[in-house]
Amino acid sequence: MAPTDKIMTTEERLEIIEKRNTRVEAEKAWEVSVFRIVSIMLITYVIAYGAFIVIGNDNALRNAFIPVIGYFLSTQSFPILKKWWMKKCYKK
Repeated sequence: MAPTDKIMTTEERLEIIEKRNTRVEAEKAWEVSVFRIVSIMLITYVIAYGAFIVIGNDNALRNAFIPVIGYFLSTQSFPILKKWWMKKCYKK
């Protein structure tokens, strides 16, 4: 194998790693994005509202907010719990 072949292989491997890192960073950004959280909240509201209508709930519009609020609170409290968990479990 010629030295240039080895360099080319290393460059190709580096390019693959950089593409993977870019994808992973985008996925992480999506996980915490406001757009994702709001989208899930809207979808949850529509599904809950439909379910409440089907079961004959008299206050479907208002009550559909309950699971939405629960989801929103869980997205807000998880960073706090994560920080606490990391401090507790990974003291080094």
